[in-house]
Amino acid sequence: MATGSRARRAALIILVGIAIVGGAAAFALNSPTALAWFYNQQAHRRFAQQRGLANMFDGKALRVVLCGTSSPVPDAARAKACTVVIAGDHAFVVDTGPESWKTLALANFPADRIAGVMLTHFHSDHIGDLGEFRLQTWVGGRKQPLPVYGGAGVEKIVDGVNLTYALDDGYRAAHHGHDVAPIEAAPLIAKPFKVGSSDTHDQAETILEDGDLKVTAFEVNHTPVRPAVGYRFDYKGRSVVVSGDTIKWPNVARWSHNADVLVHEAQNQNMREIIAAAARDENMKSVGKIFEDIETYHSSPRDAAEIANQAGVRLLVFTHFTPPLVSGLLDSLFFEGVSDIRPASGWVAGFDGMRIDLPIGSDKIEQSALATGIFR
Repeated sequence: MATGSRARRAALIILVGIAIVGGAAAFALNSPTALAWFYNQQAHRRFAQQRGLANMFDGKALRVVLCGTSSPVPDAARAKACTVVIAGDHAFVVDTGPESWKTLALANFPADRIAGVMLTHFHSDHIGDLGEFRLQTWVGGRKQPLPVYGGAGVEKIVDGVNLTYALDDGYRAAHHGHDVAPIEAAPLIAKPFKVGSSDTHDQAETILEDGDLKVTAFEVNHTPVRPAVGYRFDYKGRSVVVSGDTIKWPNVARWSHNADVLVHEAQNQNMREIIAAAARDENMKSVGKIFEDIETYHSSPRDAAEIANQAGVRLLVFTHFTPPLVSGLLDSLFFEGVSDIRPASGWVAGFDGMRIDLPIGSDKIEQSALATGIFR
């Protein structure tokens, strides 16, 4: 019994000691000094993380980052339309939907690497963060106006954003100085192209050739929206296509021919009709009407899969989910029938922060996710 009592006392002493040490540690961690130390470590971690992304610009792969995969319908986990394509030491942003800059900022994406924006069309969910990209690339190190490529009317978009941000430009230039915020570099500059508005929706145009990189804008069918285009990026034998918003359309298949990756929009029509009917039942007539109307100018997941098969695309990446793909539990409903058209290895549901690497001189397609967390 004496031995048992000693053992119990020893165990009690150990437990009390742990509690005291734990309490002291908790107290220390909640002290301003300890918290400041922790915050300092996180601050250094953030900027080190940004430097770590430099390998994305080594020219050894054509790369894709999804920075917005939702439609205009609110989705707490996704920003609206945005895709980044990285070739060589430059990044090009296809569409700048609301919240999309936040996706990149949380991943500490280097703003000064963004060499241009390419708009597929001028719906609000594709242009809403253009001003934020303008600002963040400027104060992030951009030293010349930022090109914005688009069909007829892109000049109006650019002029409007420049006018809206003109006062802010002056404030920041005065506050931070020329080295950080050179006023002459602040504006966007429109780079209009001709295609996007033909009656046949079958035209295409090379809009950029820079060394090994070639970018083609091709017409899609998003009627009544015009201009409306998708983009194909070719770089050192690898290729990426971004469909933009479109119905199932032959020109998408044509310009996706043998592409490594096709990033294509997806709208589940059955789920859309459920929302439309529910809105009508609840006397929300405007919402119901909108969800009825959008049936006519988007592609279903099966449509996109068939286009990918026709084109011989190696990996189909779904994006621009309508209605919102808010839970993996909905995958079987949203993508119903897709696996009957393409094998599971031939398609994937995109997500904000998804990264795809296409190494040069290889047929590999590498999928990963950007690390996120400023001060997390």
